[in-house]
Amino acid sequence: MDLNRIFMKNASPTKVGGQAILEGLMMQGARAIAIAIREPAGGIHLTVEPIKPAGRWKKLPVIRGVIAFVNSLVRGTGVLLYSAEVLEQLEETQGEGAGEHKPEEKGKFEQFIESKFGEKAALNFVLYSSVVLSIVLSVGVFVILPTVLMNWLKGVGLENVVLLNLIEGCVRIAMFVIYVLAVSRMEEIHRVFQYHGAEHKTIHCYENGLELTPENAQSFYTLHPRCGTSFLMFVMVISLLVFSLMGWPGLVQRILSRLLLIPVVAGLSYELLQFTGRHNNACVKALSLPGIYLQKITTAEPDLKQLEVAIAAMNAVLPSQHDPSLPVEYWVGTIQPDGTFVKDEEATKAYIESKKK
Repeated sequence: MDLNRIFMKNASPTKVGGQAILEGLMMQGARAIAIAIREPAGGIHLTVEPIKPAGRWKKLPVIRGVIAFVNSLVRGTGVLLYSAEVLEQLEETQGEGAGEHKPEEKGKFEQFIESKFGEKAALNFVLYSSVVLSIVLSVGVFVILPTVLMNWLKGVGLENVVLLNLIEGCVRIAMFVIYVLAVSRMEEIHRVFQYHGAEHKTIHCYENGLELTPENAQSFYTLHPRCGTSFLMFVMVISLLVFSLMGWPGLVQRILSRLLLIPVVAGLSYELLQFTGRHNNACVKALSLPGIYLQKITTAEPDLKQLEVAIAAMNAVLPSQHDPSLPVEYWVGTIQPDGTFVKDEEATKAYIESKKK
């Protein structure tokens, strides 16, 4: 692995970022978000929406990291649900079973929410309950469980506070890596990881000033210093250091201190990620290496078709696509296999209405 091809001296770092989703990805620029999904018929389903201007709190160091972390969870879950919905609709109209109506399966509680408060409330229920569940499971497994396990070591006579905190942090990191390795074996997740690689290759291509073509993008690594995977690794490492400052109180106090410090850890990790994304010296490379190696699991080599999807999303959020004197418009449509774009007026209106409710 050549680190000079990841931390490129002549590259111009940008704030463009993305997220791999089902059969596509989301790209976020300064003023717009684009969601690109490969259609069964060969085209690319493209959705573009404006981004709200950053508020005052989003400009404060550390605090902005906490806000960005929460926003990324909510937005990321929403984009995943949206991609699943779009793919289901496309399969019905373009897939092998096109034209066959498949009744939508909803839970009883979701049906109750929809009947009482409307479809938008039901969608929000699914979105926010998914976010809450993911947070609870993540905190339970990767924050609380390791510190509970350390009680066993304390029980067998290990008294050194520094060593206990170090082992707890190492156990937390090991559990996270094992989890990522396990899910990477799933076929659907592997395709998501391919789109994750396509996202990184496309951003590298743009930051190096090359024309955005699948062939140009394919020449880059799937690894990028400014990646959510690196952020999560920073969280693991910084939590080890921050939690160590709390000593080794009783189990309840330990759990409470770790829960209360999660926002601090997230904020510091965000600042470190932003710093490493803008620099390429030896210290930055050393700090970034754990996250870079973890990306070797969470990214996979994409094919040219997947890179086409990433480039479509990237092109839609570039500053050159939006007049700075005018607001970014919502639009939904399809990039045909021949490269022409067809806007779907009805789908665009429906998407706008879904955002207003």
